[in-house]
Amino acid sequence: MDYDLFVIGAGSGGVRAARWASRLGAKVAIAEERFLGGTCVNVGCIPKKLFYYGAHHAHSIEESRGFGWSGDMSFDWRILRNNQAAEVRRLNGIYENLLNSAGVDIHPQRAELTAPKHLHLVDGAEHTAERVLLATGGAPQVPDFPGSERALISDDLFELDELPERLLIIGGGYIAVEFASIFAALGSEVVLSYRGGTLLRHFDADISRCVLAELRRSGVSVRLNCDIERLDPEGHLHRVSFAGGDAETFEQVLCATGRAPRLGAIAAGAGELALTETGKVAVDADFATSIPHLYALGDIIEGPELTPVAIAEAMNFAERAYGGSTEELDYANIPTAVFTQPSVGTAGPTEAEAREMLGEDIDIYRTEFRHLKHTLSGSEERTMMKLIVRRSTDVVLAVHVVGLDAGEIVQGFAAAVRAGVTKSQLDGTIGIHPTAAEELVTLREPLQGATAT
Repeated sequence: MDYDLFVIGAGSGGVRAARWASRLGAKVAIAEERFLGGTCVNVGCIPKKLFYYGAHHAHSIEESRGFGWSGDMSFDWRILRNNQAAEVRRLNGIYENLLNSAGVDIHPQRAELTAPKHLHLVDGAEHTAERVLLATGGAPQVPDFPGSERALISDDLFELDELPERLLIIGGGYIAVEFASIFAALGSEVVLSYRGGTLLRHFDADISRCVLAELRRSGVSVRLNCDIERLDPEGHLHRVSFAGGDAETFEQVLCATGRAPRLGAIAAGAGELALTETGKVAVDADFATSIPHLYALGDIIEGPELTPVAIAEAMNFAERAYGGSTEELDYANIPTAVFTQPSVGTAGPTEAEAREMLGEDIDIYRTEFRHLKHTLSGSEERTMMKLIVRRSTDVVLAVHVVGLDAGEIVQGFAAAVRAGVTKSQLDGTIGIHPTAAEELVTLREPLQGATAT
């Protein structure tokens, strides 16, 4: 074999698997046809969070007047766009250096598995490897309606020449609500159209309710149970026809309607790749697929589509393949955040999931309040915090927060939830005053006979 391990895809999971396997003594190569760092670094988490910070400043400038600040400031879209692009290029270089320093051979081109252990590269080179790891991630899906090819996908937003004056976002998941919040704060008129009746439907119902209210409070026109029929050109604009007969024009239209696994690296001669019911790659505890010697991890397999999850899977794969480990990855209580304004942080099951598992053996603790900052800022933004506790054991099952720095707050509490913290232990923890996070250790009375609406 030319290599012990050949990784297809240099996103967060692929890079970590390559580096860690090399560190454990394997001879490793990695191929990437687009950019080092994958979706997260280039067209996902990192540039999106930088846009989020830009949007946050828009709110802070307005809110600062209540604290005695005055004066006008203007926003230049191209400065934000160019600065985030420069940061992404810097990170690309870091990823390249990390791979080089680990002794991993980098092939900056498309690679395809043509048979078990056999790979073909675009430049015509052929390689063999004892193990091949598929870490190709996902790609945005665009719904099939007339004119849908004219719509943007999330990748395109980081290269727009101008901030759109009027933007339609189609979708109701975290990508849709994040960009709705960001572009509304930066000055676009935003319409969010979703065919379903609940935004963030996989999150706790209280989170969905609060995010909907805050989006509308920030000026986003949210239209639920709203379908798009077609998209037509109208000069330099887009004419969108909605179900029911209404039509409006928008400068840009974004489809944020989910993602699908990138499986083009598997040639027909490689064998039959078993998929799950949702179209993802089926793997076992070793991340082995149905094709001999082929493994897969990250967004192309079942599980949360999160960068830290892909990295954890990569570490676990390398340790099991080359480090002698038999430990399986634990997916319980994985925390996540949604970077809206205000942001969301969550760890543990939703209330509906907890009730399905435990029936009435749960207590719900919930509070909603106006953040201290906003008593002077003038903003009507609300903060929501929620604990789900198993009544019979007093164990805290979940923490859900909507509010300023929700992700930062929940990260610490997620460790406590994973460790099995009890409500009594939270009650015995002295809060840091004045903070919003102290509310999570001062909640005393469960809701009586109430559930999320």
